[in-house]
Amino acid sequence: MPDTPLIAIIEDDEVLGRSLRQRFALEGFRVTWFTTITEARRALAGRAADLVLSDIRLPDGNGGTLMAELFDEYGILPTIFMTAFADIDEAVRLIKRGARDYVEKPFDLDRLIEKVRSILSQASGEEVTPFDSFGLSPSTAPIRRTLDKVADLDVPVLIQGETGTGKDVAARYLHAAGIRASRPLIAFNCASVPESLFDDVLFGHEKGAFTGAVGRHEGLVERAGDGTLFLDEIAELTPSQQAKLLRLIEAREFMRLGGSETLKTSARFVFASNQDLQDAVRRGAFREDLWFRVNVVTLEMPPLRDRRAEILPLIEHYIALSSRRMGRPAPVPSPEVLSFAHDDRWRGNIRELVNRVERAVALCNGASITMNDFWPDRMAYAVETSPGNSSDLMTLGAVRERAEKGHIKQVLHQSGGRIQDAATRLGISRSTLWEKMRRYGLSSEEGEP
Repeated sequence: MPDTPLIAIIEDDEVLGRSLRQRFALEGFRVTWFTTITEARRALAGRAADLVLSDIRLPDGNGGTLMAELFDEYGILPTIFMTAFADIDEAVRLIKRGARDYVEKPFDLDRLIEKVRSILSQASGEEVTPFDSFGLSPSTAPIRRTLDKVADLDVPVLIQGETGTGKDVAARYLHAAGIRASRPLIAFNCASVPESLFDDVLFGHEKGAFTGAVGRHEGLVERAGDGTLFLDEIAELTPSQQAKLLRLIEAREFMRLGGSETLKTSARFVFASNQDLQDAVRRGAFREDLWFRVNVVTLEMPPLRDRRAEILPLIEHYIALSSRRMGRPAPVPSPEVLSFAHDDRWRGNIRELVNRVERAVALCNGASITMNDFWPDRMAYAVETSPGNSSDLMTLGAVRERAEKGHIKQVLHQSGGRIQDAATRLGISRSTLWEKMRRYGLSSEEGEP
């Protein structure tokens, strides 16, 4: 995983909260701890965590309320609830609404760590990069063409875009497409380490540089060699760190901590940010001279909602990946699931898609992924807010019709408008297909009304 995962803990018990924060930090995670929903809501506005670990009963409300708000802003996020015995029924209800799991207090902290690692490793999808789907949509095709053009050139590339849009996928595609493909690709999240460790992580140290430095240590720049150094979240760098990065880019040289030898680097630099760096320059938060250095080839990754052609291939890719990891046959998503997926806003972008796929593959029964498996938050909300009368049947009927129309439309397109071919694929007669096409106003040539 290129980024160090951020875990948000919401726990009002000071002893437990402090213990959890300390242990997860020691395990190498970035951790933020809140004692109330209000604190968490304020801090997580515009900044999604990779996993949420929350108590159910909090001083200012129910943890499920915050989960629903975060789902609404970012899409489904891996969420684990900590609960007392009396709240187990509530925990089960929250799982039906999209939570990943719950642990009963008092719990085994080592087992919780293992559970968190398992969930985050599944959600990263790092084993296989889905290059086949990258560039399928009109909004990403120009990005792929640009990356192809500059793949062999030694120029810095800056990739900007919302959190979860796949900036790391674009960086890895750039590396794989060029002459450096067989060389190292080193990824580093600039917000993942405190400022006091920045130099050591990036540049390394010599033996005796500080207490505990018992030998020479190569930093990430040195490990990158003549490959690619991918620096994510560069907008989070402090002024001091920005100055060091500027020198590295301009002079292509650095020194290990405690060392006297100036070392050269021939690595190719790729940068990413979920902030508009030009705006950061105007605000005085980012050095203008550094901006000029990184802004040679700049690409804007569009959100997933603007890349509809990539959604279904991505779902297929991650279902196959997750199924292999879990050692089970790949389940098939229902037409309703795919129809909703194609039309959804995807607030959490690709990160949300991966989370939904992982959860669905893990929890689905049999060979099919249902709406409740893939969209538990939406389905639970629909059930809880339904008036309990005949309008339920109308709503479900509308859902089925929408899904059926979308599926027929897709098959017609795949069949090139050939009615008999489409009917065979759908498993229905030619006359039945004609009847459904008339009902939904679909054309035989394009699958469009």
